[in-house]
Amino acid sequence: MSTRTIKISHSTILMRVFVVAGMCLGLMSAANAAESRSWLFVSLLQEEKIVTFERNPDSGALVRRAETKCPAEPACMSTSPDRRTLFVSYRSTGQLASFRIDASTGRLTPLSVVKGGADPAYLLPDHSGRFLLSAYYAANKVTVHRLGDDGSISESPLQTISTAEKAHGIVLDSTNRIAFVSHTGANRIFQFRFDKKTGRLSAGNPPFAKTPDEDHPRHITLHPSDRWAYVSNEAGDSIGVFDVNRKSSTLRRIQTLSTLPAGFDGSRNATARCEMTPNGRFVYVANRGHDSIACFAIDQNTGRVTSLGQIPTEKTPRSFTIEPRGRFLYAAGQGSGRIAAFRILDDGKLARFATYESGPVSWWALAVDTPLPK
Repeated sequence: MSTRTIKISHSTILMRVFVVAGMCLGLMSAANAAESRSWLFVSLLQEEKIVTFERNPDSGALVRRAETKCPAEPACMSTSPDRRTLFVSYRSTGQLASFRIDASTGRLTPLSVVKGGADPAYLLPDHSGRFLLSAYYAANKVTVHRLGDDGSISESPLQTISTAEKAHGIVLDSTNRIAFVSHTGANRIFQFRFDKKTGRLSAGNPPFAKTPDEDHPRHITLHPSDRWAYVSNEAGDSIGVFDVNRKSSTLRRIQTLSTLPAGFDGSRNATARCEMTPNGRFVYVANRGHDSIACFAIDQNTGRVTSLGQIPTEKTPRSFTIEPRGRFLYAAGQGSGRIAAFRILDDGKLARFATYESGPVSWWALAVDTPLPK
């Protein structure tokens, strides 16, 4: 048999392996979808309630299913690792709340409401589901609360750390041992080690990464490999890319790229949410003012990004969410009271396919797949 024939045979074998693997992944995805229900939660600041939409995991379509009244203005939301508990910040009262998610109906049952601090801008459970980290925009601090087995939040924080002006975003690495907290007012990203056994944070060396005065780092996300961090710069109208030194738990800036098209007046814009697809190929940043989602492709060897342009969305897109399978993106229009639904195309660009009424003021959107009881 010739060398050429052997190469072709090997190529054919590999192709068949990839096809079979793809079929298996497709079957697994379908099985997972059958074992869970898909939801989109939207917090309405003005009406003090959370709207539950049911998501069709295949088409991305939304159907409004329920509303949950809140005792104060609901803002940022996150979900527990087991996707059974919804955590909500009440920015008007400085409280943190948790709700049990009914997997069958998407309805929310209150579990706890506790004191946090002035203007909790962000909250995030750790990967074990035992602790809740929160950042405070007005109190200029970070807290860690214990979480009960039922998702309830401890009355008092386990730890409170004074940081700097306008703490705004939090991210944890996949190993649950590194935490970064971005601050828009101080132009700093605080660098912490996280003890996943005790839930306590300790300062890195140095304790923070300084960013240019014009940036105002707002939200931060990590690549699935934990090699790079991506930050939306609120005043800089840009995305910042950082190398992550996992030994020292520190950041080093390697790139800054505009989120706006050439010629647009940046003084009329401020970036907001920054989020990445689960496979780490694409990252997106919301432009408030230009009212668009800026799309970027990530080089999987260097972590650097390339702009894919901006896609128009609803007025004042403070928040958007990418559903767990990475096929759809939903952007909340704070100024319009509507949800823009997009397909994430193979090249990372967005194709809008629907618009849904949510209500004033649509502050935060969160897509969750909740497992059904067995």
